[in-house]
Amino acid sequence: MKAAALKAASLETATPVTTRSAAVGRSISAALERWEPEILGLSHAIHADPELSGQEFRAAKRVSRLLRSAGFSFDDPQPVLPASFSARFGTGELVVALCVEYDALPTIGHACGHNVNAACAVGAALALASVADELGITVKVLGTPAEETSGGKVDLIGEGFFEDVSLAMMAHAGAEDVVGGSSLAMGMWDVLYEGRPAHAAAAPSEGVNALDALVIAQTAIALARQQLPPGSVVSLIVTEGGSAVNVIPERARASVEMRSPSIKNLRVIEERVRRCLEAGALASGSTLKVTPTGNAYAELRQDRYLSEAYRTAMSTRGRAVEFNEDPVASTDMGNVSQLVPSIHPLLGYDVGGAAHHTAEFAAHGSSASADRAVLDGAFGLALAACAAASDPRQRERLLTRRTN
Repeated sequence: MKAAALKAASLETATPVTTRSAAVGRSISAALERWEPEILGLSHAIHADPELSGQEFRAAKRVSRLLRSAGFSFDDPQPVLPASFSARFGTGELVVALCVEYDALPTIGHACGHNVNAACAVGAALALASVADELGITVKVLGTPAEETSGGKVDLIGEGFFEDVSLAMMAHAGAEDVVGGSSLAMGMWDVLYEGRPAHAAAAPSEGVNALDALVIAQTAIALARQQLPPGSVVSLIVTEGGSAVNVIPERARASVEMRSPSIKNLRVIEERVRRCLEAGALASGSTLKVTPTGNAYAELRQDRYLSEAYRTAMSTRGRAVEFNEDPVASTDMGNVSQLVPSIHPLLGYDVGGAAHHTAEFAAHGSSASADRAVLDGAFGLALAACAAASDPRQRERLLTRRTN
């Protein structure tokens, strides 16, 4: 490893120093106490009024209204993506971005706890605003819709809203407190086979069976799984398979989701899966159309320094945060973390043993335990940003990475 790389690595993993410590901590705590009713009210309102990916207009309006009341200004221009926004407080050269997720799932509401995610990020932003001038930071809040589907953060990256960012932060609802984890890179496709209809009994030989193409592709994918890179996952559901049992299906459609520990291996999987899909078309005589669904998600890279600073801060709130680098699910925060130092800890509260993406998990999202997690997580994120902003070596590292 070159000397410059060694220096960068040592800075990233250095033990967090005490910030201007007690005074800053008291300011953060005081700000959270001041804004507590609004922060928790936001969490409860979003939880009670779930909106699907890309349609989170009421949630975005609620967050924007709260930020305006706290003195945040809104950037010009705003992001093109509906239900997104960009707001800021302060003028410091170190720009701390808080990513606000607020989309829900069909029929089961906030079964991934994004109301907790949103309120925690907003709480951290309000707390950091109280020390922005003292620490020479700009607090930037980005409304990032459609995490569950198309990946709003990737769209905001493409529009340039992360170009001035020095570090990016958010926390995700969970059953336990964990930091340092990665995520799986992910790509999603809509698959369409088109054949030719015919009477299934009177003239089956005149038809081209699009459903057969899909069955062949499913079989080929199942057999190919053994040769995929370790840790890879390929999921497929049939969304259309014909209109009547006595008609040869002229159209078959499926959704395919591919995950891997790295974006590099994801490309390998995509090539293999595409060949399996092409095999179905070739064998059946159908035509094939593959359409990417949303943006591809890169794997998450959590900054070691920020992770340790977060753990230290959370310990003062009575929370023991585990450090675990294992990949968990997929997130468009992975794409952000490929660009700037980032943190995306799991924020634990009592979910009664329920798993993510279940109605049981959603039911716990406005509990007293979830409320405490919102405030504790906001404190942890804010203090981690303060630690980095107060440490000259870390500040230099973050500013240098941004300019490079």
